[in-house]
Amino acid sequence: MKRLLIAIVSLLMIFAVTACSSDTGDSNEAGGEAESKAAAVQGIGTHHAEIEIQDYGTVSLELDGDTAPITVQNFLDLAKAGFYDGLTFHRIIDGFMIQGGDPNGDGTGGSEKTIKGEFSSNGVENGISHKKGVISMARAQDPDSASSQFFIMVEDSPFLDGDYAAFGHVTKGQEIVDKIAKDAKPTDDNGTIEKAQQPVIKTVRIVD
Repeated sequence: MKRLLIAIVSLLMIFAVTACSSDTGDSNEAGGEAESKAAAVQGIGTHHAEIEIQDYGTVSLELDGDTAPITVQNFLDLAKAGFYDGLTFHRIIDGFMIQGGDPNGDGTGGSEKTIKGEFSSNGVENGISHKKGVISMARAQDPDSASSQFFIMVEDSPFLDGDYAAFGHVTKGQEIVDKIAKDAKPTDDNGTIEKAQQPVIKTVRIVD
């Protein structure tokens, strides 16, 4: 029962994430459509990235641009621009996931744009299940509100499938993700971490 309660609270927590954006344009407009198509073409294929986390080590990722090209391209663009450098993991729930990539450090921030949600309930086929080690995008209730915030699974959570854009998985360093989750001291059931205790992302490097 406790595990079920955590899962329900956790799901509500991700729905509550606010992906702030200064891009107020409708992604269904011609300009947004063209931008999404361009991103999709660029993001296709397999890519590799490394997240260096202060005091913990490096987590290596394989990104699946064939399944989620828009999401992958967005992550690549942000990483190459140094957007993630110095940000934190602000929300952590042991037995579920660790979430980061918010410039505000409290779940309310994002980059300057939002992207189309690449998951089945939003009309996009995505066969990546939210198993341990999978990386996926956080979002608000709007299916196209994902921006920069992402989360990495600590345990299998298939109830997220179809509603969140999973776009890759950890290939090395899952023990680091697990340790971050174990070490966390959230202040509430939503996994909120005090600013001073948030693990710091030193950098996200794109390998290829």
